[in-house]
Amino acid sequence: MHTTPLPDDAFHDDDPRVVVVMGVAGTGKTTIGPLVAEALGLPYAEGDDFHPAANVAKMSAGTPLDDEDRGPWLDAIGQWAHGRAGLGGVVSSSALKRIYRDRLRAAAPGVVFLHLTGDRDLIEGRMRARKGHFMPTALLDSQFATLQPLREDEAGVAVDVSGTPEEISARAVAALRRLPH
Repeated sequence: MHTTPLPDDAFHDDDPRVVVVMGVAGTGKTTIGPLVAEALGLPYAEGDDFHPAANVAKMSAGTPLDDEDRGPWLDAIGQWAHGRAGLGGVVSSSALKRIYRDRLRAAAPGVVFLHLTGDRDLIEGRMRARKGHFMPTALLDSQFATLQPLREDEAGVAVDVSGTPEEISARAVAALRRLPH
């Protein structure tokens, strides 16, 4: 799937874009994001680092965040993306709802989205295997219920998360570069 075409210089050095790596927990945003950033020659920012402590505590306790909880987090990511306008960058953010992506676009109009998608069983298995992350697998159902995939009028691509991180990131970079210029 691809959506709104990007300008001719979408991933050229003279006008690098900010890519928001999105998807439900466990799709590999924290693994794939830095690989994509490296391939594009851009800095990476971990979206989880933008969460206020109260959000981390809430998620650690197994309580899903609501829209009010996400507001300051999205604003912080949007501020980072705005500051990278014209410089480029890659940042992770679940960005599960259209209104969240709209909020990010309002702060940084040139952002494009890389939606990491996959089979629920595969994603749950990966979540169970990771260590030291605050998001419990119990919240995965709420994430899938909340997810609103990219729409045709949203600049971005969707990439399946089956395979190795290197395979996934190679597909992601190729998909981003294939967006009509």
